This record gives sequence, C-alpha cells and structure tokens, in this order.
Amino acid sequence: MHLAATLDNWDPRIVDAIAKERHVITFDNRGVGASTGTVPDSVEEMADDAYRFIKALGFDTIDVFSFSLGGMIAQALVLKRPELVRKLILTGTGPKGGKDMDKISRVTYYDILRATLTRSDPKEFLFFNRNATGKRAGKAFVQRLEERTADRDAPITVKAFRTQLKAIKRWGRGASADLSTITQPTLIANGDNDRMVPSVLSEDLHRCITGSELIIYPDSGHGGIFQFHDRFAPLAVAFLAR
Repeated sequence: MHLAATLDNWDPRIVDAIAKERHVITFDNRGVGASTGTVPDSVEEMADDAYRFIKALGFDTIDVFSFSLGGMIAQALVLKRPELVRKLILTGTGPKGGKDMDKISRVTYYDILRATLTRSDPKEFLFFNRNATGKRAGKAFVQRLEERTADRDAPITVKAFRTQLKAIKRWGRGASADLSTITQPTLIANGDNDRMVPSVLSEDLHRCITGSELIIYPDSGHGGIFQFHDRFAPLAVAFLAR
C-alpha cells in the first residue's frame, strides 16, 4: 500500500471487485498500522518483510497488486524472488532511481499543509487534481474509505511515516535496477497528472518491462485508479483471469 497507508486505505470498489473472483489478502507491513515492529528505512527491507509474511502463510506462488510505495516494494520483491510472483500489477509507482522520485517528501508536506488549512483529507490534494472533477473524485474516494466501520486499523505513527519517506527518498536516489529481467505478465496504471510519482515514470516502467500493459487515465492524478475504479477494477480482474 501507499505512503502512510494502512489496511483501511484500500479502495473497497477495487478490492471487493477482485475478491469476487480471487482470494485477496491485504496486510500492513512491519511497523505499519496494527503490525508490530519497526518500519525499515529501505524499500528492499520492506520487500524482505513481505516475502517472509507470504511464506509464513504457506504460499509458493502469488499475484501482486500494488500502489505507490507498495509498487516499489513489489518491484523489489519480484526482482529478488521471481519464482514467487505469477502476475504483477503496478499502479501509481515508478522505478528505482526514477526522475524526481526523491521529491515526494516536498510534495507530500506541501499538500498536507494545504489540506490542514482547508480541513480536508491530504489524499484529496495528493491523489486528485484540484479541478471540479478531481475534487468530486477525491471526496468520493475518502468517503468510500470510511465505509468499513468495524475493527478499523490503527493509524500510522509519525515516526513510521517519516521512515517511509526516508525509504522512498533512498529508492529515488538509488541506482536503477534491471527491470528487463521481469518476465511476469505486468499491468501498469496511473493518472496522466501524477504529482507524487510523475506519470512519465509509469511509461518508463512500461518500456523497461517487456510485454507489460500500460493504461493512463485522463484528467487524473496519483489516484487515477481510484478516480476511474469503475474502469480499472474490471480491467484488473480480466488481467488476473487471463
């Protein structure tokens, strides 16, 4: 899942649609939400944690659906453990060493301030355009995240959030990985105006991962798949079913 996100940040319109056809497991990484431990300060360590969790559940082959920071973790996971992943969905994310990836902190803090001043959820600024369409989509998305009322997850701590930002900055400034070794069928999606992880980086992923599929949604930002959940969810279901 994305920076600062817990289990309750998955859009139910997407997860529920996939869960109608497949066995879906969502989880908090180490030190996030209700998970104990300390958040690692590198994406690669987060991938190692995910691997240990998956193996502890007894799975030898899985499909991975990821968003934003989760997409970085997914890339590290499939590069380290290619035998584990059957299919890969990367959304709102970018490759290691991608242009301007290390500027996420600046954008994040700026939009948190804007949201605070307007008494809004930061995701409305970070994930969606600030035009009429984006504002409606942002408010609808935030409302959907509140639909589940029982046993809500614990929010991420400030320390964990800052450590995740540090890990993202290291990822953005790191040496590029050889994504041409990824042979799994891969679906890549984003909005056309992603301010957090520039949309051009989705195109970079598409060029580097042979045979990958790319969808860019118009007039949308980092949360393009959430704004266009009615289009993306069926696409993801069909991709996984093929």
